[in-house]
Amino acid sequence: MTTAVVTPGVVTTDLATPHLLTTAAENTTSLIQSVDWLAIAPPVVVAAMALIVLVTDLFLPEHRKPLLGALTIGGLVAALALLVPLRAGDRSTFCLNEAATGSGGAGACSYTADHFALVIQALVLGGALLTALLSFGDTRKLPAGEFWFLLLSSASGAALLPAARDLATLVVALEVASLPAFALVGIKRGDRRSSEAALKFFLSSVVATAVMLLGVSFVYAATGTLHLTEIASRLDDVPGQLDTLAKAGVALTLVGFAFKTAAAPFHFWVPDTYIGAPLPIAAYLSVVGKAVGFSGLILVTVIAFPAYADVWGPALAVLAALTMTIGNVAALRQNAGRARSAVRLLAWSSVGQAGYLLVPIAAAAYSSDEHIGSTVAYALMYAVVNLGAFAVAALVARTSPGNRLTDYRGLYATRPLAALAMAFFLLCLAGLPPGIIGLFAKVTVFSAAVDAGLGWLGVVMAVNVVIALYYYLQWTATLFRAPEESTAAARGEAPAQPHDKTLPEAAAPAPTRHRVPVSLTVAIALTTVAGVVLSGAPQTVLRFAAVNLF
Repeated sequence: MTTAVVTPGVVTTDLATPHLLTTAAENTTSLIQSVDWLAIAPPVVVAAMALIVLVTDLFLPEHRKPLLGALTIGGLVAALALLVPLRAGDRSTFCLNEAATGSGGAGACSYTADHFALVIQALVLGGALLTALLSFGDTRKLPAGEFWFLLLSSASGAALLPAARDLATLVVALEVASLPAFALVGIKRGDRRSSEAALKFFLSSVVATAVMLLGVSFVYAATGTLHLTEIASRLDDVPGQLDTLAKAGVALTLVGFAFKTAAAPFHFWVPDTYIGAPLPIAAYLSVVGKAVGFSGLILVTVIAFPAYADVWGPALAVLAALTMTIGNVAALRQNAGRARSAVRLLAWSSVGQAGYLLVPIAAAAYSSDEHIGSTVAYALMYAVVNLGAFAVAALVARTSPGNRLTDYRGLYATRPLAALAMAFFLLCLAGLPPGIIGLFAKVTVFSAAVDAGLGWLGVVMAVNVVIALYYYLQWTATLFRAPEESTAAARGEAPAQPHDKTLPEAAAPAPTRHRVPVSLTVAIALTTVAGVVLSGAPQTVLRFAAVNLF
């Protein structure tokens, strides 16, 4: 085997000139990087399963297409299982040696499977698995092969991103997670609303990526490196003539991630995208999409840009206040009788929740990175209960395609277990008992703001929590009211007609119960059990999410 060492203008081999090989090795940096295949196994397994599904789709007859969904679920379960051997959180790969860093310290790595990465990967893969369960019985009108391939492709990028430790890997992972999502949003062929949503999502994301890449290029020009830890050390001593360039790079990178996290005023794409996308994909974007955006934002701010905390700290605090206020006020103004008002309310609610998630990241600029655990804990809570709420919404949509808030009236009378589960999810999002995990998550976020000296942000958060209580409790009360048909009959009136006259009569709520797919029942049950267990031991979440990025 021939080993080549590359130096400026010189190439030597161990067969031709072994003595020159030794000399070159002593005076140059080795370009050989180690590869830990176990560390990168979770995203690799998901990506490999995506290719298997794509190829298998070519040979399957139409009636065997459900097998593709089973393969997708199996691949995601396998990827989750591969996180168990990595639970120590001490593995890194694609590392340069010490000489490559120029600092004499430990070598810089492009992929690190630490506790932060593992927690976010578990959240992402679990969210993708629940999305697959929600979609399993509802892909009959969609191109099944393309749907499952795109879902797995996006999940592989989402699983790669939290472990990325250089800007190149970070941007590539972010785009691998985002590009298939565009197609998933617009996958309903012939649906004008779906195509419009995909176009808005695509254009906003492209602008965000362009702004982010410009910021990354500025940071690289100022530091001469892409590794996050090396950027942090070099930003501490940036030459005066490059300081403005570095600050501009930090600011532009933050703007790019603000689009990805749906932070106001870069949130405009969220409501239309959620409404136009298939309901499971809306759930996927609300949880996995946010996990990707926030994990990337944490990595670049806390690891790469601590020297410029005076730039991104106040900016994120203002964005947090603006985002939670706009999201909650818009959710408060939703018309219950409007078509798809339930999904629209969940969309605006997700914007408001994004504001809460930004608070601990902003607090990390004023104290220490220990507050990042609050963001991770809140993200875990939000992922479980929000996916559960979308699962119940998917159940209601089977009999009421309009998915209005009024369609949930009397749900307890027809499907009591689903109504109780939905009430629990809404109370968790509101932060009220018995949703103890929601209350616990909000308290930890509020404590992060107060501990960092951001009392004004804590006041804004408290006001927004009160605003959110109104629409969450209003929706919860609707679940237990008497159905409109029953109250109308009691008064001797005719049953109310559908609100949306544009929908055909066949789309009106059916009086009979429809058979619910097993996968949808499993998704609701899993999220309910997870929420109840976490509410019984909320401290477990914070202990599990207590990550240290340094």
